[in-house]
Amino acid sequence: MWTLRAAVRLGAALSRVVRSRPALRVAPPPPLPSCPDRALAALRPDDPGALQGRGGGGRGPGADGRSGGAVLAGEEEEEPEDAENEEEEEELLRSEPLLPAEAQRVCLVHPEVKWGPGKPQLTRAEWQVAEARALVHTLDRWSVVETMVVPTKMPDRKLIFGKGTLEHLTEKIRGLSEVTAVFLNVERMSASTKKELEAIWGVQVFDRFTVVLHIFRCNARTKEARLQVALAELPLLRSNLKNVAARPDGRGGSSRYIMGSGESFLQVRQRLLKEKEMKIRQALERLRRKRQLLGRQRQRREFPVVSVVGYTNSGKTTLIKALTGDAAAQPRDQLFATLDVTAHAGWLPCRMAVLYMDTIGFLSQLPHGLIESFSATLEDVARSDVIVHVRDVSHPECELQKASVLSALRGLRLPTPLLDSALEVHNKVDLVPGYSPSEPGALAVSARLGLGLEQLKAALEDAVLRATGRRVLTLRVRLAGPQLSWLHQEATVQDVQVVPEAGVAEVTAIISNSAYGRFRKLFPE
Repeated sequence: MWTLRAAVRLGAALSRVVRSRPALRVAPPPPLPSCPDRALAALRPDDPGALQGRGGGGRGPGADGRSGGAVLAGEEEEEPEDAENEEEEEELLRSEPLLPAEAQRVCLVHPEVKWGPGKPQLTRAEWQVAEARALVHTLDRWSVVETMVVPTKMPDRKLIFGKGTLEHLTEKIRGLSEVTAVFLNVERMSASTKKELEAIWGVQVFDRFTVVLHIFRCNARTKEARLQVALAELPLLRSNLKNVAARPDGRGGSSRYIMGSGESFLQVRQRLLKEKEMKIRQALERLRRKRQLLGRQRQRREFPVVSVVGYTNSGKTTLIKALTGDAAAQPRDQLFATLDVTAHAGWLPCRMAVLYMDTIGFLSQLPHGLIESFSATLEDVARSDVIVHVRDVSHPECELQKASVLSALRGLRLPTPLLDSALEVHNKVDLVPGYSPSEPGALAVSARLGLGLEQLKAALEDAVLRATGRRVLTLRVRLAGPQLSWLHQEATVQDVQVVPEAGVAEVTAIISNSAYGRFRKLFPE
C-alpha cells in the first residue's frame, strides 16, 4: 500500500522559493499628533506597526533578496489550526516544478494574427512581444536570445501554424544551437500540441499559462496564495494526464488495473486529482471565513479601506509607499511582484487613518483559470470603501491595460457605486513631458518623484468621507466630563478650542453617523 501511495503522489516537493518565505510585518507609519485611538486599536498591541486588517496575506522577502512588506492575510488573528488540517494543507501544496530550475536561453515565438476574428484589438504585435519578453525576464536566469513574430491565420489549430510556416520555423529554431527552450506566446497549449512541438523543435516548449503560473508560485507568500496557485495548477495536471494516457507505448497505465480495485493507474490519478481539488477548495473556504470575520471586525472599528488596483507593474506599490511612507512597501520593477493582498497604514490630510490595500496586478490575456483561482483574494476589493485605479500612462498600451483591468473588476461583480466612484490615477507622468489627463476627474502623479500627491490625498479624503458617511462637526463639550476623551477614541479630532470661563471646549471632529448617534445617546444635551 505504501508503494502504491508513493506511486500516485502528485508531487515530490514544494518549490524552495515558496517554502522559504518568513512572514514579515509592516513598519509603523509616521506618527501624527491627533491619530485617533480607534484607528490605533486596529494595530496589534505587541507590535504597533503590524496591522490587524482584513484581507490577503503578509509578504515575505522579494525575489531579489530584499525584505518585502506588510501584513494582512487574516494571519494576524487566525486561531491555531488543527494539526490534521495543517498537515493536510502542506500535503496539498506539494507539487512538481513547472519549469526547469537551470538557466534557459529562450527563443520567443509570437503567433501574429493579422486579420479575422482572432486578431487582437487595441494592441500591436511589438507590444505583445515586449510584454512576453518581460514575462521571461521575470524568471531567474532566463533570457531571450531570439525573437520571432510568425504570421498565422488560425492560431487555434493543433500546431498553431500552417504546414509550410511550421517547416520554415522549425528550420530556424533547429539552427539556433544556443536555444534551450521556446516560449510560444499563446495563452494555453494542449498537452498533445506541446508534445508534438517539442518533438519537432527538439527543445522544451512553454506557453503563457505555464510561465505565469510559475511566476505566481514563486511570488506566493501566504498559505492562501499558495493554495490558490495549487488550485490553478489542476487543469495543467489533468491535461498532462491525458497526454500520458495517449502514449503509444502503453505506459500511461490506461489498461492496467491495480490490486484488483477495478481502477487503472490513470483512473487512480484522476480520482486523486479530484480529491485534491475538493480539499483545496475546502481549505480556501476555511481561510475565506476567517477573512470575513476580520472584515466584520474592521467594519466595527469603522476603519476606512482604500484598495489600490491596476495593471501589473503600473506602480501600485510605489504609490502606496509614497502615500504612507511605509518602508515595508518594497516596489520591484517586475511583473506580479505583488501576489498577496497586503495592507499599509496611512493618514489623510484631515488626520484620519486609513488602510491602503496593495493587490495583485492584472495582465492582458491572463488565463481565466488564474483569475478564478484568485477570486477569493480579490474579494477584498469588493469590501473596500474606495478603489484607486493606477495606470502607467508612459506605456504604449495604456488604453488596453485600462480595458483589461476594468474587465477583470467587472468580473468580480463589484458593487456598481464602488466601481463607478473609483479614482483614476495616471502614474509615471514624469516619463511623459507635458502630460495632462484627458479623462474628467483623473489625477496625474509621479509616485517615484512625489508629483501630484497632495492633490491625490485631497481627492482621497473627499472620496473616503463620502463613501463612509463621515462628516465634519463642531461639538461643544464640558471639560469636566468624559465627552472629549470619548471623541478622541471614537472620532478623528481635528481641533480643540477651549473656553475656560465657560468650562467647555469647541471640538471639531470627523465622525461617522453611527458614532455620532452613540455620542448623542451617551451624552444627551
